[in-house]
Amino acid sequence: MRIAVLLSGGVDSSVALRLLQQEGHEVVAFYLKVWLEDEHAGLGDCPWQEDLEYARAVCEQAGVPLEVASMQRQYHRRVVEWTIAELAAGRTPSPDVVCNRRIKLGAFLERLERAGGGFDRVASGHYARLERRGGRWRLLKGVDPVKDQSYFLHRLDQRQLARCLFPLGGLTKRRVRQLARRMELPTRDRPDSQGICFLGRIRYDDFVRSYLDERPGPIRDVDGGRLLGRHRGPWFYTIGQRKGLGLGGGPWYVVAKDLATNVIWVVHGSRLAARRRDLFRIPEPHWIDRPPRGLERGVELAVKVRHAPAAAACRVVAAGDGGVTVRLAEPDAGLAGGQPAVLYDGEVCLGGGPIATEAMPAGRAESQKSCTGTPESSDLCYDTARGCPTMGGEGVPERIGSTGGRQPARD
Repeated sequence: MRIAVLLSGGVDSSVALRLLQQEGHEVVAFYLKVWLEDEHAGLGDCPWQEDLEYARAVCEQAGVPLEVASMQRQYHRRVVEWTIAELAAGRTPSPDVVCNRRIKLGAFLERLERAGGGFDRVASGHYARLERRGGRWRLLKGVDPVKDQSYFLHRLDQRQLARCLFPLGGLTKRRVRQLARRMELPTRDRPDSQGICFLGRIRYDDFVRSYLDERPGPIRDVDGGRLLGRHRGPWFYTIGQRKGLGLGGGPWYVVAKDLATNVIWVVHGSRLAARRRDLFRIPEPHWIDRPPRGLERGVELAVKVRHAPAAAACRVVAAGDGGVTVRLAEPDAGLAGGQPAVLYDGEVCLGGGPIATEAMPAGRAESQKSCTGTPESSDLCYDTARGCPTMGGEGVPERIGSTGGRQPARD
């Protein structure tokens, strides 16, 4: 097959390229340039030039052609602008999910098809697997539970999956490192990159501030309303955040954000259990194949509400408006409106969508109303127990229960 390999300058995509080459495929490497020099001038440096040099070294060693695909405009329009709009609305965007759907296997795939280069597949260094059954494609978890990246690929559709290859899905990260050293790849000792791929070495807060500025306001105890301190702007904080609040007598956790009054609501760690949620809605779920059977009556599945090795047990029931309601077996204190909730049936990633609202405290959910805001709208999501929006912005460290972090940006 003739395969276009997305080469980032990291070890994962480098090993993927060499494995495909060893299998006898004709491979052409593509480096996607998304860094916005003019847009982010003065904020800091992006290591894209360093990444590109590593990509060139890998291709020279392998005797593989490398093309640089400039995707800045598409990336800014389809990912950056959307991310900023989500943050401004108080939600928790996942740029990595949108990048995979709209850029790597969206705009780039469209570009290949227009160019007519005769490519059969597009390969990347993602840790995920594909399976074809009954003429339909299924997305499976990678065998390495820590590196599994199906969470970030859950918005892909059948047309996109039919064009994908994920050579690393059956390997552990340790094995990939071993292969890189055995192949003597120039990237064999490069550390994994964490964070949003267009930020590079720019601090997340500086990036957000350049678009949304600061909007100082009060931080209050949700139990009683006592003023505890001041915040820099709601988009710098996320539901479940503990660090960076600057409050004494903690630990304190963010439980809600009210854009209308510009208040960040927090709860003390000793009272956190009462703020855990066990119910939320996905108003517009994306199904990779078809909705699971029995959804109208309810099905037992698993869900990841953040990138983490383990999925949580849940029951999913269809709603009359096309959405679904998800009830967790164990309540969670870190659910945030807009954050992807990805559904699994065993190893199979079924799809998912953004959380519409924070669920109500366990035991009270049945009597509460949820909103219908989605990442494509500007509706606010409310914690109806208090009449205040419950929102969050991704990128602030240490969310409750987070063990996975963001997708490595290079692959």
